[in-house]
Amino acid sequence: MIDFSFPPELQELRAQVAAFVDGTVLPAEQQLGKRPYWDLVAELQPKARAAGLWCPFIPKEHGGMGLGHLGNALVQIEVGRSFSGLGGWALNCMSPTDATMLTILEHGTPDQHERFLRPLVDGQRRVCFSMTEKNVAGANATGMETTAVLENDTWILNGEKWFSSGATTSNVAMIIAKSDPDAPRHRQYSAFLVDLPNPGYRIIRDIPVLADIGVRRFGDETVHGHAEVRIEQLEIPAENLVGARGDGFVVAQHRLGYGRLRHGMRSIAKAQAALDLAAKRCVDRSAFGRRLGDLQGVQWQLADCARDLYLARLLVLHIAYKLEAGEDISAENGIAKVFIADMLSSVIDRALQLHGSLGYSLDLPLAHWYAEARGHHFIDGPDEVHRWKTGRRVLAEYERSGTTARAAGGDLF
Repeated sequence: MIDFSFPPELQELRAQVAAFVDGTVLPAEQQLGKRPYWDLVAELQPKARAAGLWCPFIPKEHGGMGLGHLGNALVQIEVGRSFSGLGGWALNCMSPTDATMLTILEHGTPDQHERFLRPLVDGQRRVCFSMTEKNVAGANATGMETTAVLENDTWILNGEKWFSSGATTSNVAMIIAKSDPDAPRHRQYSAFLVDLPNPGYRIIRDIPVLADIGVRRFGDETVHGHAEVRIEQLEIPAENLVGARGDGFVVAQHRLGYGRLRHGMRSIAKAQAALDLAAKRCVDRSAFGRRLGDLQGVQWQLADCARDLYLARLLVLHIAYKLEAGEDISAENGIAKVFIADMLSSVIDRALQLHGSLGYSLDLPLAHWYAEARGHHFIDGPDEVHRWKTGRRVLAEYERSGTTARAAGGDLF
């Protein structure tokens, strides 16, 4: 028998997180624009810790809840109902800090756990991730030109970074740079941690983006900017190298892998909220003498949204199951990343359309979500790269075994 039920303790945990989001986070969200964002975060975090809701994915011995991947998925889906990110920051599981914490935990030394991971888990610091570069390295993760040269016991970094998310409000940066240009392509890069601010890591500006219409900015306060950074003679002690020399690509992919899954979890929550708004509109609004929801064409649109949300939930739960079992998820994660981005954009677009001009206005959150959802098609790797990799797997599996089944979920049955 295939059992899709959750253990009682996870059901209780999900109910507890839902109650915290409904009773504490969402009321605080109503104060956005009237009070500084980080003041609200500072008030919410002690309440979350007192409720035992803190860093769900971090082991207990390091100060977190010690949840497995399935439990964390359930928590993240509830937290994702906070459209502003306050829910994630309240539980200290917001991007880009969350994925980088996991990477430091997995690849960092005991000294790095003490100096960098502990303050991050305690909520005393925030960390950004600097990999993408404007000219060559976006979709091409092995095209980075920022250099790292070892001089005695110090690494000297020079170059530029683009879209370093959260850099403006972070105290630590993880940087990927080219340390070994003559090594094989995937061994040319290393990962480094550096305290901020640092004169060698200069933030030029936060790049204006489509989502700035309201999703990440409240008043004049930048909450989660995307920074253009100039790195000039940045000195990093040798002990701040994460993993071994040449492990930078592996470290970066470890971090991005969790980020893709977390975006999927939060996207499900956002799409569900959009569909709920659409359903309410269809029940409350009349058109041509009857309820909007009684029109067959409208019902078909709602049906398509429900179908795609259902599939997205199954994808995330299956990936969480494979992670729990210690299995490789690279194929499934790439497929899910593209499908869930499409699902989120489609559901929000339909919800906005059903609201007409009201949906297009900023009186509802749909326009904010619509702008933010567009970014999911290239955040943590553009759709085209994931589709390209999936296509290559399809061909490789056929050549290996005479069937494409394993590249299309065939290991399920």
